[in-house]
Amino acid sequence: MRVFQTSIEIAAQPARIWALLTDAEGYPQWNSTIHIVDGSIGPGTMLAIYTKSTPGRGFPLKVVEFEPERRMVWEGVLPMRMFKGVRTLTLTPAGGAVRFDMREEFRGPLMPLIVRMIPDQQPHFDAFARDLKAAAEAG
Repeated sequence: MRVFQTSIEIAAQPARIWALLTDAEGYPQWNSTIHIVDGSIGPGTMLAIYTKSTPGRGFPLKVVEFEPERRMVWEGVLPMRMFKGVRTLTLTPAGGAVRFDMREEFRGPLMPLIVRMIPDQQPHFDAFARDLKAAAEAG
């Protein structure tokens, strides 16, 4: 298994942060790592994320869990579940702020072959969290 994660406290209401996280069209305006989000973000929806580091390659995902203003899980799977990526985004009240956590786990039988092709995502995860904080606190 390979894991990337980040966490940050945001001085904004959960509703404001959730609105940013679920507005697929708005991602390129506030997120420096995302080029395009094709599709919508909601319970059971399918979407494709195009990052700025790989703008011509979309990563197809399904929203498999959706608890408004609390938790959302995106899952990308290769056929026959030979490789899977699961990204969990969580909002937790923390005093007068909200703690945002994002964690992605890669696993599956093909992991030993694919892991070498997965670049270090930590800088992108940290940028995602910083960008979300800046957008939520500005709005």
